[in-house]
Amino acid sequence: MTDHRTTRRDIMKPVQLLGFAFAAAAFGGIIALVSMGFFQDLTGDERAKVVVVSLVVAGISFIATLVIIALLMLAVDPAQVTRPVDQGVLLPEATDGDADAPPEAPRPEA
Repeated sequence: MTDHRTTRRDIMKPVQLLGFAFAAAAFGGIIALVSMGFFQDLTGDERAKVVVVSLVVAGISFIATLVIIALLMLAVDPAQVTRPVDQGVLLPEATDGDADAPPEAPRPEA
């Protein structure tokens, strides 16, 4: 068994991020369709308006998801992209090799 650790480059693949944004857009569009009564008794004009609104909701959620993911990716240091991820990104690094130990509280200076 190989010891392949996940790198940040593996986590941030553009196709996966676009897929996530597309899934969020599809979810928003389907929720808009269902909540506006597309599958109930509606006339042709009402159905067309519901489809237009759901496409607008899907487009907005797609773009918003891409912008939010792009802003979150800016928080990652480019030099650390190839570093393996062993623990949470925002957790302090363990210095003595014990990753399970909680971080010590800073001591006040007297």
